[in-house]
Amino acid sequence: MDGMNEDGTGLLTIGELAGLTGLPVKTIRSWSDQDLLPPAARTPAGYRLYGPDAPARLEIVRSLRALGIGLAAIRSVLHRECTVAETAAQWADALDAQIRTLRLQSAVLRSVAARGSAAEELPYMTELARLSARERRLIITDFVEDALDGVDAPAYRSGLLAATPELPDDPTPEQIGAWLELAALVREPELRAALRRLAEHSARTAGAVGEPDAQEQAAIGVAELMRVRGEEAVAAGIAPDSPAAEPVIAELVAAWLPTQTGTADPPTEDGPAARARLLEQLETAAEPLVERYWQLLCAVTGRPAPPRWDTAGTWTTAALRAHPGPYELDRSAFDGTDPDRVLRAYEEVTRDVAALVAAVRPEDLALPTPCAGWTVRQLLDHMVWENLMATSIAEGTPRADHTADHLGDDHRTAFADSVRAAHTAFIGSGMLHRTYGPYEAPGAMIVQQVVVELLAHGWDLARATGAPTALAPETAEETLAAAYRIYGAAPRTEGSSFAPECPAPRGASATDRLAAFLGRDVA
Repeated sequence: MDGMNEDGTGLLTIGELAGLTGLPVKTIRSWSDQDLLPPAARTPAGYRLYGPDAPARLEIVRSLRALGIGLAAIRSVLHRECTVAETAAQWADALDAQIRTLRLQSAVLRSVAARGSAAEELPYMTELARLSARERRLIITDFVEDALDGVDAPAYRSGLLAATPELPDDPTPEQIGAWLELAALVREPELRAALRRLAEHSARTAGAVGEPDAQEQAAIGVAELMRVRGEEAVAAGIAPDSPAAEPVIAELVAAWLPTQTGTADPPTEDGPAARARLLEQLETAAEPLVERYWQLLCAVTGRPAPPRWDTAGTWTTAALRAHPGPYELDRSAFDGTDPDRVLRAYEEVTRDVAALVAAVRPEDLALPTPCAGWTVRQLLDHMVWENLMATSIAEGTPRADHTADHLGDDHRTAFADSVRAAHTAFIGSGMLHRTYGPYEAPGAMIVQQVVVELLAHGWDLARATGAPTALAPETAEETLAAAYRIYGAAPRTEGSSFAPECPAPRGASATDRLAAFLGRDVA
C-alpha cells in the first residue's frame, strides 16, 4: 500500500486523495495506472504523491465516467488532445446509436410478446425492423399493386401508393411496433381482398370529375360530418329506426349528394335510389382491416390517426336501412295525445315502476333482463336516462350523454329523482302543450313515448326480478294503444329498437301484450 506523505511538501498521498474525494483507493490507483492521474512525485520508498490539482482532476474523470465516456477518451481530454465538447458530441452520437438499437430490440421483443410469435418468426421480424426506407416503400408498393392488379381505379391506386410508411430517423418504439404490425398485416389475404373490393367499387362509381382535389376534399368533409352526426345520435340515444333518426339521415344525404357529381349515373335528390347508393358505399367501406391499415400507416409516420368510424358507421348504415326513403310523417300518430291523460299515465306508470325499482336489491343488479345484453343495473340506468332526456327536451337543452353512468351508487334515489325532475319539467315548461322538432311533434306525444318506454322496461324489470308484470292496470290499455300508433309502422331491421312482434297468450294483461308487441317473449 502507498504510504503517508511525511516530507512536508504539501503533496497528497493516495490515501489522502481518497479521503478528500470519497473515491476508493483502488479506483484512484487504477486511473493513475492508466495515465489519467499521473503522480507528481514519489516518496523515497516509491509511494505515489499527487499535486494539489489532483482532487479537481479526479472530479473531471468521475463526471465523465458517470456519463459513460470511456477511459481512452477521458485521457485525450486530460492531455488536451481534444476538447470536452468534442468528446461529448462523439459520445452523444454513440449513445444515440445505442439507444436506437435498444429501441429496435425492445420494439421487436414487445411485438413478439404481443403477437405470441413463434421462434421461427424472430429473424423475419428483426429483418423487417432494420429495412431501409426504400425497402419499406417497396413492400407497400408490391402489396398495393398485387391487391389491385387488373382493377381500373387509378385515383384509388394513387392514393394508396402515395401513403407509404416513412419512419423518421429516430423512430419511437411505438412506431417500430406499428411498422412490424403493418408489415405482417399486408401479408394477410383478407386485407388484399378488402382493398380490392373497395377499388372495384371505386371503379364502378367513378366518373369524369373535373376537379378531383375539390371532390376529394368534399368527400372527406362529408365523411367527417357523418362520423360526427352518427356519434352524436348514439350519444343522444337516438335509435336508428326511430323518427328522430330521419332528420339526421336527411342532412347526411343532402351533404353527400354533391360529392356524386361526375360519377356514373349520379343521384340528384334525396330518395330511395340515393339512399340505397349511399348505403352501398358505407357497407363497402366498412372494412375493419382497411381501417386498421390506415391507422398503422399513420402510427408509423407519426401523423394523427384517422377518427374511428365503427360507432358512427354502424348507426348510419342501420338508420339508412330503417329509412330507405325520405320520411313522410303520418300525422295520425299524433292523434289521441291528450295532455292531461298523458300526464296521468306518466304518474301511474312511474308509481308502479318506482315500487319495482325500490324492491331491487344490490345483488339483483347483475341479473340478466329480457333486454338482450343488459343487466338489471344497465336497464335501470337506461330508465333513468329516459327521464333525464325527456327533462332536457322540456327545458330546451337536449342531453348527449347517453353512454354515461346515470345511476350512481343509489339506484332508488336516482330513479326517484329523475321522475321528479321530469314531472316538474313537463308541467313547468308547458311541454305538454308545445311542439318539438322539424316535424312539430306534440310534446304530449314525446311524453307518451316515455310512458311507453318506462312501462315496457318496467315489464323487463319485473320479469328479471320475478315480480308481477301486470303494471299500471289503469292506463296500460291506453299506453298499448299509443304504442300501436307511434311504433306500429316502425321497421324491425338490424339495429332496430324492437325485435319482431311476439305472440301474447290469451288473457294476457295489457302490459304483457305491450311487451309482446315490442318484441319480448311473454310466454
